[in-house]
Amino acid sequence: MKLRRAYSPTEVLAMKIPSFPFTGAWEASLGRPAKSGTWLVWGHSGNGKTSFVMQLAKYLCKFEKVIYDSLEESTGLSVQKSLRRHGMADVARRFVILDREPMNMLSERLKRKKSPSVVIVDSFQYSGLSYAGYKQLKEEHPGKLFIFISHAEGSRPEGRAAKKVEYDADIKIFVEGFKASCKSRFMDRPGVPFIIWEEGAIKYALGEPEGEASGTAAEGKEVSEDG
Repeated sequence: MKLRRAYSPTEVLAMKIPSFPFTGAWEASLGRPAKSGTWLVWGHSGNGKTSFVMQLAKYLCKFEKVIYDSLEESTGLSVQKSLRRHGMADVARRFVILDREPMNMLSERLKRKKSPSVVIVDSFQYSGLSYAGYKQLKEEHPGKLFIFISHAEGSRPEGRAAKKVEYDADIKIFVEGFKASCKSRFMDRPGVPFIIWEEGAIKYALGEPEGEASGTAAEGKEVSEDG
């Protein structure tokens, strides 16, 4: 077996590693992350997770093409409402939705030339991936950024495999009460919580949570181009 090359610290420091030039609220929460690797987003239903993911996807479309594999909700009414709510038609040329595409087919799609660089999988539980399967997918596509959405179990991702992905992820994002709390390997300390919907976050803090499905979150905050 041929050994891989070893690098000196000077060589590693000289490497030009592509990163997202985030600004504003996105930079404050996530830093300027690498354009490849794994992010994990988790939270309980009705806390703003879907709204956060759509806002994030729209922002990422400024820099790269994005695939959204809708495993859990397909292309049903709730997804349609979420797309309309967040103005995703504005990024139609850079945002592609897949209708419950299995992981093996998704992997084949990603092998095509000019396939999107950012891959959102909703959800990890519906993907059927084991931790070994997750590692294989990641190793087969080292230049891609995978963002997995996960159910929550308390304040942790649900299930053994998802918890192991949490440890491996470059960015970990827990959504609760319309705020996204971020831990990023691209920052020296936890990022500033990202406010998904200001009114909803205030109501939640006061003990008056409102579910995302109620429609009130549909009026939620849209981040500006600067975050």
